Amino acid sequence: MARRRKGKGVSMRKVREVLRLVLGTQMSDRMIGRSVSISHVTVGRYRRGAEQAGLSYSDIDKRGDLELLRLLKVGKGEDHRTDRPQPDWQWVHQEMKKKGVTLQLLWEEYKAIHPDGYEISQFYTLYAQWKRRLRVTLRQTYKAGEKMFVDYAGQTIPVVDPRTGKRREACVFVAVLGASNYTYAEATWDQNLANWIGPHVRAFEFFGGVPQMVVPDNLKSGVSKACRYEPDINPSYHEMSVHYDTVIVPARVRKPRDKAKVEAGVQVVERWIVAALRNRQFFSLGELNRAIAQLLIRLNSRPFKKLDGSRLSWFESLEKGALKPLPQSRYVFSQWKQARVNVDYHVELDRHYYSVPYPLVHAEVDIRYTATTVEVFHRRKRVTSHLRSYKQGQHSTKKEHMPKSHQMYLEWTPSRMIRWAQRTGEATAQVVQMILQSKRHPEQGYRSCLGIFRLGKRYTEERLEAASRRAIAIRSYSYRSIRSILENGLDRVPLPGTEKQIKPIIHEHIRGREYYG
Repeated sequence: MARRRKGKGVSMRKVREVLRLVLGTQMSDRMIGRSVSISHVTVGRYRRGAEQAGLSYSDIDKRGDLELLRLLKVGKGEDHRTDRPQPDWQWVHQEMKKKGVTLQLLWEEYKAIHPDGYEISQFYTLYAQWKRRLRVTLRQTYKAGEKMFVDYAGQTIPVVDPRTGKRREACVFVAVLGASNYTYAEATWDQNLANWIGPHVRAFEFFGGVPQMVVPDNLKSGVSKACRYEPDINPSYHEMSVHYDTVIVPARVRKPRDKAKVEAGVQVVERWIVAALRNRQFFSLGELNRAIAQLLIRLNSRPFKKLDGSRLSWFESLEKGALKPLPQSRYVFSQWKQARVNVDYHVELDRHYYSVPYPLVHAEVDIRYTATTVEVFHRRKRVTSHLRSYKQGQHSTKKEHMPKSHQMYLEWTPSRMIRWAQRTGEATAQVVQMILQSKRHPEQGYRSCLGIFRLGKRYTEERLEAASRRAIAIRSYSYRSIRSILENGLDRVPLPGTEKQIKPIIHEHIRGREYYG
């Protein structure tokens, strides 16, 4: 039986994301593994490979996929000795509670005393194993600027349509910063992807900065595949996190401590905002959000019961300065879709068709689309872009995407089409003219006209002209109609009104219609 290769099945998108987090953050292998949905063991291999290759953060985009994979190969002969000096894990655990202390710093101090001690990835793993053996469940503490917890409240708020009087329930999005409990809330119509990512963007702007990581519950909009160990992040959600230089780490399934902070925040929002608005009637989502914003000021300014200060004062003194700065531009919501290029070198999005270079026929591509633009990527490289169109059944085609044989179609003009048809006969020319006139843009009728010309080569021009006369007589101007006439031999049947008149039979024993009048 063939031995399975390590790391098999990990996409290059995930490999590059692992390198971004390994080289650009101080996150542990397990945390990165949960974020990217791969094993922490695989993350450790990539970390060692990056260290051995001397890769830097700027090298990620400069190097191609094959070169990165070659550089990340971990050498054979790794040292797995277990007779190494054991750290004082109790001391490590106590030191980790202090502000500014990181596990990497403690490992460096340990390594300075014990040069032959554990490497950093093993140090992280052993500490995590030691913590799991603790019998007492300790209350979790969060460092300033580290985490933002997000979820939707269980309760909704009704909004009445002033025109119809129909009531619609609005959802309430909640975001809570881990260290200060500073809270943001916003009403949305539903929990779809756009209404999930949009409040994230506005929450960052409300806080005036970005945390190191965002911890959502396993909501379908943000997490494509819920899994305790390897949840898959929605591509649009991931793109938003990259734009804001943060990372998504979903709460583990059936691990209530992972989301205790946001559940407490949701409870506070339901108590001090949703309940406070229960007797008010709202007629628009904007009106509701203005009321929520006013109550948020009161909520964040309320003094803590058992601690000094409030959410606002803790945020101002502890967490505001620890957040990452906002990027220069706001994230523009986009969605992704996989598609296969059709034989006509177009891809479909919402029943509109966009062209790509014709050599990509049958290739699988990724479509990134916003409200105004459509971009097509093949193997992570953008191959074209179009303005977004909402006209169903229409085509957006670039001339440079066409094969030469198709580009010559653009050299045709309506008058040239009609002149070409006149070589067959006046009836054929009239049919072509009617087809071109029936289209909003004459070019949309070119394909039908060229098909009619090909019928003349197949059935002779004489029969095509006869079929065109019949199409005019029955007022059916289309390629399909003329093809049907020719296939059924109707072009050889006399047209209505041209048959010889048959005289009625007159006999003294035959009653005429006057008899029955």
